[in-house]
Amino acid sequence: MSDAVLRPKRQITIPKEVCDALDIRPGDTLELFVEESVLKMTPRKARALDALEEIRSAFERSGISEEGLLEEGRRVRREMAREPAGEE
Repeated sequence: MSDAVLRPKRQITIPKEVCDALDIRPGDTLELFVEESVLKMTPRKARALDALEEIRSAFERSGISEEGLLEEGRRVRREMAREPAGEE
């Protein structure tokens, strides 16, 4: 556990060992939120990776393959390209 001091401009310095453990660097975006009166901080890239993993798992559960999804996207684009602008 490490301590951080809230500075007059509401800034804190995150200790190096915490940054190393979270693999965060200057310029990274951190998501801050309060949960049951506890301040929590999560690197935004970690949240994005979690979301991507959930999407991958959802596709696996659905039985749709990546190639199937790509082919369907190609089919829809071809179909849309054939339609005159403004018509649905």
